[in-house]
Amino acid sequence: MAEPALQLDGVSKRYGDNLAVRDLSFEAPRGKIFGFLGPNGAGKTSTLRMVLGLVAPSAGRINVLGADDGRKVRNRIGFLPEERGLYRRMTPSQAFGFFGALKGLNAAEAQRRGRRMMEEQGLGQAVNRPMKALSKGMAQKVALISALVHEPELVVLDEPFSGLDPVNQQGLEQLIRALADRGATVVFSTHVMAHAERLCDKVVLMARGAKVFDGPVAAARATAPQRLVLEGALNPDEVAALPGVVRVSSEAIPDGVRCLADLATGATANTALREAFLKGMAISRFEAREPNLHDAFILLTEQAGALSAETHA
Repeated sequence: MAEPALQLDGVSKRYGDNLAVRDLSFEAPRGKIFGFLGPNGAGKTSTLRMVLGLVAPSAGRINVLGADDGRKVRNRIGFLPEERGLYRRMTPSQAFGFFGALKGLNAAEAQRRGRRMMEEQGLGQAVNRPMKALSKGMAQKVALISALVHEPELVVLDEPFSGLDPVNQQGLEQLIRALADRGATVVFSTHVMAHAERLCDKVVLMARGAKVFDGPVAAARATAPQRLVLEGALNPDEVAALPGVVRVSSEAIPDGVRCLADLATGATANTALREAFLKGMAISRFEAREPNLHDAFILLTEQAGALSAETHA
């Protein structure tokens, strides 16, 4: 089995009295898209900075492309920070040459590769325009291409979809898939679960500086309950009494009430729904909804918060 592109073992990072990352271990397999997920303040950026060798861990070990320090293999890594840092008076072509040269690539070759990638994205007409004249979506793609012109083995993207409209988000997703298709390992951090659900082979969920899940997307979804949606002239207390229902939230709608009923592990929506009709509940609409990554994310972070509160009580 091939060595993982990235491996963390018991990594922690402390800033004074603040423990930003706590005993973190995971592996990012080669040639896959790996999602590093969590709310703002979960420790994602601190972890990525340690991976890149920008800050040293307070404890634990990091292996990046076979090296114990990301700085030793920096020319094999592409990094897109959340703060893009493009020079506004540069053109994309100049940016490609500049950032490519920083990674040991001939500047002319970097410009050639960057122009080709711009053309593939339908942006060839903008390659010699100053950066300040480009839209935010264009500038985001230029920043990403600048991080890719040296054809890195490991690509690290920190909140790459931040501030983009849906069309540009879709284009960026296509670029990320293309990277994995050519054999690169992609690690991207985000707090938006929809992107990770569409893209990732594997995810790690972070909360309060600690890992709360590590595995395939399907396994993460399976941690959240199936949900039964009922609408009509309903009493939420009666819905809560249906077999398998463990929690109900409700809201008023024009023709009555919408109840969202979470089901226990192993319980089925059909059983609860059958009982509802046998009791004569006035249901105008129903839906059995499978959990998504966002549902799992909310559940796991809530559980982590509750556990942390108990620990410090």
